[in-house]
Amino acid sequence: MENVWQRYRLVIIAVGVALVAALSSLFVVPETKQAVIISAGNPTKIVNIYRPDEPYGQTGAGFYWRVPFYDRVQMVERRVLDLDMDNQQVLTSDQQRLQVNAYARFRIIQPVSMVERAGDENRLRAQLSPILTSVLRQELGRRTFASLLTAERGNAMTNIRDKLDAQARQYGAQIIDVRIKAADLPEGTPLQAAFTRMQSDRQEEAATIRAQGRKNAQIIRAEAEADAANTYAAAYGKDPEFYNFYRGMESYRRTFIDGNGESSMVLSEDNEYFRQFRGIR
Repeated sequence: MENVWQRYRLVIIAVGVALVAALSSLFVVPETKQAVIISAGNPTKIVNIYRPDEPYGQTGAGFYWRVPFYDRVQMVERRVLDLDMDNQQVLTSDQQRLQVNAYARFRIIQPVSMVERAGDENRLRAQLSPILTSVLRQELGRRTFASLLTAERGNAMTNIRDKLDAQARQYGAQIIDVRIKAADLPEGTPLQAAFTRMQSDRQEEAATIRAQGRKNAQIIRAEAEADAANTYAAAYGKDPEFYNFYRGMESYRRTFIDGNGESSMVLSEDNEYFRQFRGIR
């Protein structure tokens, strides 16, 4: 072995150096990553960049070469990433202080911009987090607490997503979705005061609706009575005898039927009240 080493020492060293250089030149890009090749401190090439129309398994993942000690490879995530926001206090337009907990989903679509302006995914989150907080406060500050319990909440989330996305593009990121996990009133006196105020508002609203209903009922009743009076007057003008017969039958119905048999009258048989029973004479 010593003789072999002495005889082929230079060859063995050359092969070892070549093998190390080859291993240093080769790198692997997985399906879940996109690689930015940085030469002399400047990004020069992107490998396996995210494209929405490329199916999984048919992207540019695989083995690639670089110049050892000259090119540096930085891996960037291709998958959807999370941005969680800690509880923040937000003041709504109706002066309600809310404890809001939200999150966003984003993807890096321009890795060079992300590397140049943020550096890596963790720093990107640090850049986007205050932007999300600011946009969320601005949007919710224009809405009432009650509106966040209705379908209007979806419109607010859409506006927040669009505004956050416009600023995230500067860092090479695309905001996919923004959602509020919780929007609660602070515990204690503010919460009870808000519930009391909401209850008073609903009671006042109900009283207004009832008053308007009574007003409309009176108007409808008055119009109906006026129409009935006009109808009676027209009928009386056309056939006074029939009108008298109708009024007599109506009086009998109310006396003997609607009264449930509880009415008692002592009258002579030739009393004018029983005129319709005797026939018109």
